[in-house]
Amino acid sequence: MTQAAQPTTPTMPGAAMALVMHPLDDVATTLRALPAGEMVAIQGVAGQHDGVWLRDAIGLCHKFALRDIAKGAIVRKYGEAIGHATQDIQAGEHVHTHNLKSSRAT
Repeated sequence: MTQAAQPTTPTMPGAAMALVMHPLDDVATTLRALPAGEMVAIQGVAGQHDGVWLRDAIGLCHKFALRDIAKGAIVRKYGEAIGHATQDIQAGEHVHTHNLKSSRAT
């Protein structure tokens, strides 16, 4: 994981670039590929959310953390547990197989 320096000017456009599916979610899903260091506008079930600075580049339809997630914590999407963090995850980091163990994995 690379940590991007935060730009001095947010690049958050008016349109949402990520979705939150449930108020309990720990992650948002991108609506397009996004570069590291970008401020992401997030749309969700409760309307527009505060933006999140991306620490990593995030691919189309991939997840990123909305808040810091501790190692071992349950990670939620759609309001349901999708797995647990295998390491500490910072807000804005890519959430995928390198730092999340799926609840469906055997």
